Amino acid sequence: MPNYKINRTEEDVMRELTAILRELKDPRIDPMLTIVRVELSRDLSECKIYVSCLSGKQAAKESCKGLDSAAGFIRRELLHRLKIRKSPILRFIADDSIAHSAEINRKLKALLPDETETDEIADTDTKKE
Repeated sequence: MPNYKINRTEEDVMRELTAILRELKDPRIDPMLTIVRVELSRDLSECKIYVSCLSGKQAAKESCKGLDSAAGFIRRELLHRLKIRKSPILRFIADDSIAHSAEINRKLKALLPDETETDEIADTDTKKE
């Protein structure tokens, strides 16, 4: 049976973390950092936060170092903003899913013919009918 409370709490944590990340002033944290996924343990004691950056996985790893040093502040803010009983231990994990999806998108665009060619093909097909 799925536990909907954990799913809702994960979404709440993700929403609040994005707001908290905007307030952090650590120069190691990339301004284009994105939270990809949040996974809470069943007892809400540990939270894995997957972060990604457009600059690549190395920039995300550097940002994780900055986030790890600010983990205490982030935990306190989450505790106050979400009104939860105990704040989970935060583990930041670098992920390159945004850069990977951008690369796939670039490759797909390279495979597709230009829009002008597809428009010309569509125009000749309608003229034949």
